[in-house]
Amino acid sequence: MNETPRFDAYRAAIPDALMPPRDDPFDAAVPPIYQTSLFLFDSYKELEDVFAGRSKKPIYSRGDNPTVRILERKIAEMEGAEAARAFSSGMGAIAAAVLAFVGPGDRIVTVRHVYSDAFRFFEKVLKRFGVAVDYVDGADTEAMIAALPGAKLAYLENPTSMVFEVQDLSAIAEAARRHGVVTMVDNSWATPLFQSPLAVGIDIVIHAASKYLGGQSDTVAGLVAGSKAHIDRINSEIYPYTGAKLAPFEAWLVLRNLETLPFRMRHHHGAALEVASSLKAHGDVTNVMHPALADHPGKRTFRGFGGLFSFEVSDEIDVADFVDALRLIRIGVSWGGPESLVVPAKAALSISPETNVFARFGVSARTIRLNVGLHAASDVIADLKQALTAAKR
Repeated sequence: MNETPRFDAYRAAIPDALMPPRDDPFDAAVPPIYQTSLFLFDSYKELEDVFAGRSKKPIYSRGDNPTVRILERKIAEMEGAEAARAFSSGMGAIAAAVLAFVGPGDRIVTVRHVYSDAFRFFEKVLKRFGVAVDYVDGADTEAMIAALPGAKLAYLENPTSMVFEVQDLSAIAEAARRHGVVTMVDNSWATPLFQSPLAVGIDIVIHAASKYLGGQSDTVAGLVAGSKAHIDRINSEIYPYTGAKLAPFEAWLVLRNLETLPFRMRHHHGAALEVASSLKAHGDVTNVMHPALADHPGKRTFRGFGGLFSFEVSDEIDVADFVDALRLIRIGVSWGGPESLVVPAKAALSISPETNVFARFGVSARTIRLNVGLHAASDVIADLKQALTAAKR
């Protein structure tokens, strides 16, 4: 588990991506916040040029805002994409990206342990409009490829939520291209620092920027990156009509926090591996679900690992008592910030079964998801050990 992150493929992009834009009229070191709802025009001709597509001047901040545009350019550069679009949340990004490419009668192939709100979106919204959804074991590459013929879209997460299964993005993308299937992957866990899905053939990358890209638990945002043609389709078919625009202040917060992304991810990578190793050796931990432990060809797309993973405790441990005994580690449903957090699957299993992805696909009630934040690994390990001792029956 003594893994070293490989930054080679990222070094060329990150310095330029994080530098202040050169088109700022005052050469500000920090991008300005254009906190305005609308933009004014000096003439009829200037307005007409924008409506006719001859000018890229913004009109209204629900469509475009200069601060948000800077973020979109940076994310596109970091992902090796031609274009990007920012949204007010990760779910806004997921919904817009999916809705732009599917319609009544279409079919989606997705991983069985997909993010819980994406699952509910598929089940409660898409199926209402006649879109079929097939849930497949993402780690079974043959099963994923076999499900692709006739599908319109393959929606992936590498790794998957809660159980952190790895997919072979290269093989799935190649097969999807043969069958004319658009591929999307949620890259929030790895970030552009540790995984470049477009480079291995994936069409569209999605980020919940509330996680590592924001990095401070103070921002809710989403991003989609891909080819100009794919982003143009999202812009023309969905984006203007759902209102899920990112506000300039939130865009500025993400821009600010991107500058520390390499340093934060180095810590998350190393600290989580150290914590996972400790848990793996603990007698009351029966399983550690961390992609670094996966024996799967899909692991090769990672240059490093995020700080989020899950583990299962033995029957000797009372899950509720364990969670309540934690002192440094707090209870919280998000991740990617400085806090170290846990979410016990047992609590989430209380959600009604028809919209509960954990219940549908058999996540154990003894599973606990752990976000290793910016704490020292030794402090996180000490807290976990004392809580396991306190919760032993």
